[in-house]
Amino acid sequence: MRLRRGLTALAAAVLVVPLVPGAASAAPGYPFRDPSLPLEARVGDLVGRLTLDEKISLLHQYQPAIPRLGIGLFKTGTEALHGVAWSSDHRNNSAKIDATATVFPQAVGLASTWDPELIERVGSAVGDELRGFHAQNPEIWGLNAWAPVVNPLRDPRWGRNEEGYSEDPLLTGAIATAYGAGLQGDDPDHLKVAPTLKHYAAYNNETKRDVTSSNVPQRVLNEYERKPFEIALRNNAATGVMASYNLINGRPATVDPDLGTLLRDWSDRRLFNVSDAWAPTNLTGSQGYFATQAEANAATIKAGLDSFTVDDADGGPTTTAIKEAVTRGLLTEADIDSAVGNALSIRFRLGEFDPDGGPYAGISPSVIDSPAHRALARQTAAEAAVLLKNNGILPLPAGGSVAVVGPTADELYSDWYGGQLPYEVSILDGITERASSVSTGTGADRIALKDAATGRYVTAGPGPVALTATDSATAAAQFDTIDWGDGVSTLRSVATGKLVGYDWGPFVTRNEDPTGWFVQEQFRLEPQADGTVLLRYAGYETQETWFPDTDYVTVGADGNLTLGAREAATRFTRELLVDGVAQAAAQAKKARTAVVVVGTDPFVAGREVHDRAGLGLGARQEALIKAVRAANPRTVVVVQSSYPQTINWAQQHVPGILWTTHAGAETGHAVADVLYGDVNPSGRLTQTWYRSTDQLPDDLLRYDIQATDQTYLYSEEKPLYAFGHGLSYTSFRYGVPVVRDGKVTVTVTNAGKRAGDEVVQLYTHQRTSRDETPNKQLRGFRKVTLRPGQSTTVTFGLTASDLARWDQTRQRWVVETSVHDVLLGSSSADIRQRATLAVKGETIPPRDLSKETRAGTFDAYEGIRLLDESKARGTVTGAQTAGDWIAFSDAALRGGTIFTARASGAGTIQVRLGSPTGRLLGTATLADTGDVYRYATVTAPLARFSGRQTVYLLPSPGLRLATFSIR
Repeated sequence: MRLRRGLTALAAAVLVVPLVPGAASAAPGYPFRDPSLPLEARVGDLVGRLTLDEKISLLHQYQPAIPRLGIGLFKTGTEALHGVAWSSDHRNNSAKIDATATVFPQAVGLASTWDPELIERVGSAVGDELRGFHAQNPEIWGLNAWAPVVNPLRDPRWGRNEEGYSEDPLLTGAIATAYGAGLQGDDPDHLKVAPTLKHYAAYNNETKRDVTSSNVPQRVLNEYERKPFEIALRNNAATGVMASYNLINGRPATVDPDLGTLLRDWSDRRLFNVSDAWAPTNLTGSQGYFATQAEANAATIKAGLDSFTVDDADGGPTTTAIKEAVTRGLLTEADIDSAVGNALSIRFRLGEFDPDGGPYAGISPSVIDSPAHRALARQTAAEAAVLLKNNGILPLPAGGSVAVVGPTADELYSDWYGGQLPYEVSILDGITERASSVSTGTGADRIALKDAATGRYVTAGPGPVALTATDSATAAAQFDTIDWGDGVSTLRSVATGKLVGYDWGPFVTRNEDPTGWFVQEQFRLEPQADGTVLLRYAGYETQETWFPDTDYVTVGADGNLTLGAREAATRFTRELLVDGVAQAAAQAKKARTAVVVVGTDPFVAGREVHDRAGLGLGARQEALIKAVRAANPRTVVVVQSSYPQTINWAQQHVPGILWTTHAGAETGHAVADVLYGDVNPSGRLTQTWYRSTDQLPDDLLRYDIQATDQTYLYSEEKPLYAFGHGLSYTSFRYGVPVVRDGKVTVTVTNAGKRAGDEVVQLYTHQRTSRDETPNKQLRGFRKVTLRPGQSTTVTFGLTASDLARWDQTRQRWVVETSVHDVLLGSSSADIRQRATLAVKGETIPPRDLSKETRAGTFDAYEGIRLLDESKARGTVTGAQTAGDWIAFSDAALRGGTIFTARASGAGTIQVRLGSPTGRLLGTATLADTGDVYRYATVTAPLARFSGRQTVYLLPSPGLRLATFSIR
C-alpha cells in the first residue's frame, strides 16, 4: 500500500530526462526517474511500463535502448581485474577495444600486499578510470565491471592463477571486499561501478573446462569454495556474480540453483547475476544438458541468472529462445519480471535514471592514468613484492656496477585481463636510475634452424617464414629463443624483431609479443635420437580440437613452414650462434652485483584455456641463474611471474631472491625501490610455493582439498615457501598474547634498525573434532607500520562463531566443544606466539541412519562422483567403477533390519560394516528406472547388527543413490 500511494502522489510530476545513447530527446516524467523513491519502487515502476518483448530484450548482455521511455543502451561487462583492461564494441562485431589506462599489479599481486585499505584505494582508482572511459563512450565502456575473481587458488597449475587472490578463503574474501568496495564508491545509495564476482563456483581448471565436473563434497563446498563469495556479498562489496563454465557436482554452473537462493541470501542488496561468455549455448552444445535453447534459457533464468553473455551484440537468438520458453509455459512473465528487475537494479544504483546522473556522473577522462594513479601503482607494486630470501645482500647500496640480465629484465608484460601500458619502466630502467653503470642482456640463445635433409635455413622476412637456400645463417635465418617453462619457447626473428607465429596459415613474423585470444607464438623443440630437433607448435590448445595430430612444423611444396602430422615433420639441425647464458654470465662477472630477472610471459605456457603442467622456470632460465651465480657470488634473483615457481636451486645457492607479479608500468621503479631499500619489503605470499609438483595431486581436477591434503590448510608437505611467507629488512618481536572476551591482543615491536611493515597473522587449530580439521587456518591479519623500537598493540576479534565449521551429518554450521590453539606469527610456518581458547559449543551426535539420510552427506568416499539429482536441484552419488564406496561414520545402529534407498538407473547397493570389504549386511537391487532423473524406492533385508559403527555403501556403476535409511 505504501508503494501504491507513493506512485499516485508522483503521477503528475515532470522530471528532466538526461540524454543517453539511443534515448529519445524528450520523455515524460516517470516515478522511476525520481531518486527520492525507494529503489524497489523505482524498479517496479519501470518494469511495469515495459512490454514483454522489451523486458526480454534486457536479458541479453547488450540491453538495447528503449527510446519511448528515454532509456539508452546498456552494455554489461567491462574487464577491470587490476585496472580497466578492455571492452567490446557492439557496433563492430564486438571487436575487442583495449584500454590504455593505469595497470596495477596482477590480482595475485594485489593480494600479496595483505593490505585491504590500500586495495580499496586501488579499486577506487580503477572505478574512477572506468567512469572516465564511460564518459568518453558509454556504448563501449559499460559500468558493470567483471571483477574481481574470487575463486580460491587451490592449485597453482591453474592457467588463470594470476587472476585470483589466494589459496585461503578468508584472505581472498577480504581482498575481494576491499577491491569491490573501492570500485563501488562510498555513497550509500549509488554505485561508482557495479562489480561482479567471478566465477561461481569450484572453478580451477582450463582443460575441458566446459565439460568437466568439479567433484566437491559438502564441507569443501561450504568451507572453501563458497566462502570468498559469501564474505564479499555479506559485506555488500559486489552487485552479483558470474557463473563459471564448469559443472559442479554434475550440474552446469550456469543453472546452479545457488544463483537464485543461497547467493541472494548473503546480500542485503538485489543481485544481478550474469553468465560467462557463450556459456548458455554450452548447455545445448558441449554439455548437451538440454535439448533446446528454449529449455536451456528457461532453466538459466529459473536458476537465478539475469543476463545472457552470448552472440556478442546480437540479442536475437537469446530473445527468440526466451520467447519460445514463455510460449511453451517453461517461463512465466513473473520470472521475466524478476530477472529484469535484477538487471535494472544496478542501472538505478549507477545513477543512470537520476536527473543528474548520480554523484559519480561528473568523473571525467582526466582521471585516466593520472599522476596520482601512477604514484598509487608504484606504491602498490612495491608493497606487492615479496622478499623470499636475503642473506645480507639486500638492500643494495646506491651506485656501483650492476649487470641486469634475463628475459624479463627489460620487458614488461600485461596479460589477457590487463590494460595496455601507457608507458613502461622496466626493472632495467629502475636499476639504471640507481647504479653507476649497468650492463644487460636477455640471456636468450641465438639459434638457426636448418633443414637436415636439404641444408636450407629457416628464414623470416616480410612474408611467410620459409626455407631458403643460403650458405650461412644470415640475419634473416637467426632467431632469439626464450624458454618460458613447460618446455615452451618463443622464437624472435633477428631480422624483423618479431615473433614467429602461426596465424592460421603459413608461419609468419607478425607480433612483437605473444598476445590475443589464440596465442600462436609458442613452440616446443623436441630433440631426436639423431641429434636433430622437431619443431612442435604449442599455440592455442592444439591437442584436442584445433589441430589434432597435426601440430608439427613441416615444409610445404612452396617452401613455407606450415603444420602437419608428426610423421611428416621436418627434422631441423639446431645451430647455436650465440650462447645467451654464457654471454650473460660474462657480463655478471665484470659487475659488482648481478641481478637476474627471470619468470614468465603471462600469455605463454599457461593462461585462460591452458593449464600448466609444471611450476618450473624454463630450463635455460634455470641455467642462467646457475651460470650467473657461478660468475658472481653477489647475485640477486628477481622472479617476475604470475604463479609460484619451483626455484629450489636458487633458494639453496643465491643470497637474495625477490618475487613480483607482472605489476604494471611502474614495475621497474617499484622493484628498484625495494632492492635499494627505499621501501622496506612487506609483501607476503598468498599461496604455498611447493618444491615440486610431486607435492600436488596428479590430477588438477581433484577439488577435494581435504582428501588430497592441498593448500596450507591440509598439506603435510614441507614447502619451499609457506603461505604468508615474506621477509623484511628489519625484525619484529611478538609479546605474550592475551585471549579474552572475544578478542586476541598481542604487542608487536620493531626490534630492528629500519622502519618497516609487519603483517601480523592470526591462525587457529582445533585440537579435537568429529572430523578432520585444518592444520591451521587464518582467522585474521593486520598490517602495521612501526619505526625502530616502536611497539603497537594489535587486536583481533575471535569469537566462538568465527570457529564454526560445516557439519555434513546435519547439513548446517556447527561450533564444536573443543580447545583451539591460537597462533600468532609472520607466516603460517613462522609462529611466534601461542595461546589457547576453550570453546563450549556442542558435540555432534552419532548419525541416526534410521532417518532418511542424503547420500551426499558421507564422511568419506573412494571413487564416487557427486551428480545432479535433477536438472534443477539436488545432489546424489554415483560410482565410476565397481568397488567405489561412501562411508557414514559413528552411526548409532539399533538393530535395523531393513535398508531403504531412493535411487535411479539400475544396479545394486551393497551395505557393509566397518570397511568397504567388511561384513556384508545385505544387497539392494534396483530394476532399471529408465532415466537417470527418474527415481524409485528399493528395499533389502539386512542381517541384524547394532552399536556405533561405520556403515559403507557400495553402489554399482550406472546407479545414482539419492537417499537411504536403515530401520
